[in-house]
Amino acid sequence: MRRLCAIIALLGAYPLLLLTALWPVPVLFALVAAGSYAAELLAPRVAKSFVDLLSKVHLGVTLRFAVREMAAVLLVARTAGADSPWLAGLAAGLFAMHGVRAVQTGLAMRLRQTLATMPVSTRNLDVSELRIPSAPPNFLINHRGVRWLYLDALPVLGAAFGAAAGALGAGLALAIGLAAALALVPWVRRAAPLTDRERVLEIADRRVREFAPEVVLYFSGAAEAAYQARMWLPTLERLGRRCIVVLRERGMAERLGPTSLPMVCIPASADLMGFRALGSARLCLYVANVGKNIHMLRIQGLRSAFIGHGDSDKEASFNPFSKVYDEVWVAGPAGRDRYRKAEVGVRDEDVHEVGRPQLDGILTEGPGLPYKTVLYAPTWEGWTDDLFHTSLPSMGPRLVRALMELGVRVIYKAHPLTGYRDRAAARAHRKVVTLLEGANLAAAKARHPSSPGTATQFNHLVVSGTEPHLYDCFNLADLMVADISSVVPDFLASGKPYAVTNVAGLPERTFFDRYPSTEAGTLIGQDLADLAAFVEGPDELAEARRKLRTYLLGPEYPDAMTRFGNAVDRALQQD
Repeated sequence: MRRLCAIIALLGAYPLLLLTALWPVPVLFALVAAGSYAAELLAPRVAKSFVDLLSKVHLGVTLRFAVREMAAVLLVARTAGADSPWLAGLAAGLFAMHGVRAVQTGLAMRLRQTLATMPVSTRNLDVSELRIPSAPPNFLINHRGVRWLYLDALPVLGAAFGAAAGALGAGLALAIGLAAALALVPWVRRAAPLTDRERVLEIADRRVREFAPEVVLYFSGAAEAAYQARMWLPTLERLGRRCIVVLRERGMAERLGPTSLPMVCIPASADLMGFRALGSARLCLYVANVGKNIHMLRIQGLRSAFIGHGDSDKEASFNPFSKVYDEVWVAGPAGRDRYRKAEVGVRDEDVHEVGRPQLDGILTEGPGLPYKTVLYAPTWEGWTDDLFHTSLPSMGPRLVRALMELGVRVIYKAHPLTGYRDRAAARAHRKVVTLLEGANLAAAKARHPSSPGTATQFNHLVVSGTEPHLYDCFNLADLMVADISSVVPDFLASGKPYAVTNVAGLPERTFFDRYPSTEAGTLIGQDLADLAAFVEGPDELAEARRKLRTYLLGPEYPDAMTRFGNAVDRALQQD
């Protein structure tokens, strides 16, 4: 309904503006003009696809504002007469406003382009020599200039109060626009030296050489996949080696969150392969199999090791692409066996068991609350239907509703890429969120003295961002329900009970043989028949989980951080 109302208001305002201008009825014109501004602000939020369609058929926002301004000129012509000098002033002011706005937008675009096309950007490295200017206020760098279009409210609404008011409003709007354009000039001038590509690369190269990195963590991927590299940053900070992060996508450094590690982002492949400052490094760690890895793999003298972003039974954990690396690092014996059984060309002597150092802070006890907390952590839909392991579309909302009926607190943390490929997964995700938020609202009402009811007295938790971290969610939960993914082996570090969804309805023995990480868990089929027993029944799989933990994650002693550090030391000593 909101979408329909916004569309009607947006489309209906402009004919009414012309009608009230030609009539003329200044008071009604002012009301309609004010409503049209409100519609322009609201429509992109509730009817974005329709607003985009208007732009495609050449009825974009700039034209719509020009129509409103034309209506204001017509209103003044009808009320003050075509010979009025104020009419000429209004028309000239509106014309000049658009010229100044174009200059302001051009300056903003030039600044943004200069900063966005630097051949290399850094973080936690001293490149003050480049004198990169701080960002100007956001309202000045709105590169599309849409915000500055709204300055025409001064002459348009002013026209309803008389020709003089309209002309004076145009003059004031012109002065404000000119001030905004002039304010950007110093930033553009300070950024101009950054267009010297060779100088920027030379300074960044010098600073990285001074740091003399030993280990490189390389990452390329979509913004939503930043978690794949983020999980390794604390481990590398503790490593005791000079580590640097090399990125390929602009803006990725900010998505990785706080870290003390130096970072360089080099988007162009030629610039990366010619970046000699990385020559001191002897080991490069890769967390994902992506096409841009080839650019780093071509750099001579760097030993490559694929460390992934979590071991699991999914095909991604024994990808044939892994044979391009000198080494493949897995958590425990299970990772080695996956590659051995898959026969994808990865030699057994190239596989090294290094543990999962990220799991050191996982607690082995639940939160100790008077009620149970269940973490539901489904995976995403995968790149192809062959990897379709997510339970969300077929089971998600029903599973969460069943957990709520069992009287437990639910923590819901979906995979960051949920809905990336399959809209059904995105719809199911929204249904789960709606269920839990609705339950929270009911609980809040039940806790209010004036609102009698029997709603659950605790709040469910929907994790929609990076915080709390997945491992923090482990510590907040007594039990977990998950899909086939690296979440299952990681949760085994807690020793707490878990269940795995059997989306395809495979026989139990077949399922366990295909996905060994599930052997110490409860299978939950489409009918959810075993869910209640898992939540409320006795824990009979504790010993099985302990044995499976060793198989999946390696021995407890020496600890994973020590094993990982030893693997780095050994690799650095390789010729």
